[in-house]
Amino acid sequence: MRTPPNERLSSDIGKGQKARTGKSAPDRSCPERRCILSGEHGPRERFVRLAISPEGLVLPDPLAKAPGRGAWLGCDRATLEEAMASRKLRGALARAFKGADLTVSDTLPEQVETALVRTLLDRLGLEMRAGHLLLGSDRIAQAARMGGVDLLLHASDASEDGSRKLDQAWRVGRDREGTGEQGIRLPLDRAALSVALGRDNVVHLALADGSAAGRVEAALTRLLHFQGLASPESDAGMDAHEDDGALPDAAAQDELNA
Repeated sequence: MRTPPNERLSSDIGKGQKARTGKSAPDRSCPERRCILSGEHGPRERFVRLAISPEGLVLPDPLAKAPGRGAWLGCDRATLEEAMASRKLRGALARAFKGADLTVSDTLPEQVETALVRTLLDRLGLEMRAGHLLLGSDRIAQAARMGGVDLLLHASDASEDGSRKLDQAWRVGRDREGTGEQGIRLPLDRAALSVALGRDNVVHLALADGSAAGRVEAALTRLLHFQGLASPESDAGMDAHEDDGALPDAAAQDELNA
């Protein structure tokens, strides 16, 4: 996968609300979480929650909705795999879950990545059913030139020429000519996108709604961060995209591992 288009996650997500609405993102930070491995704090939008089943199996909880206490990972897959090999993860989980009897599968890193991919694809499917997702190069190009595209995405195996033409149309519609701004190249090929969305040959996608674009970006950022493809500064403006009923800061601080 070619990485330069993903650089937009560092610059544009950090300015997401301003780029879409002309208004700066609110100063208040979203609730923070603490990585059980590094101890570092950060916005929950780049963290992956782990939960335990009634049988004590540690499982990914990408939507952070499973009941009970959770543990949060802010690292990439390589770091998680190293922590499992050194048994650092087991100790961190024991502390996070207060000594509960846990079972950690050797395939946990793969499970986390699979869950994040599924979450992204499910989100794209929901936005398509809601009428927010545009497919087809001609349709996207027309909407982009009219300023009707909030987020532009390309399959990992999309042609350079096709992506470049849509990127240009997008810049024109956003009055960003000369900036080099590009759509995001997904870590998914056209086959995976086509199967997930039930359409033939899905190569390019666009979001025509700012809120929908923010929801997709949030899911995509979590995946890219875990894959080691997104830089830490990409998380700075995620609170501008995702309104998920976040707690006020003081209360959130008390729930870093909730």
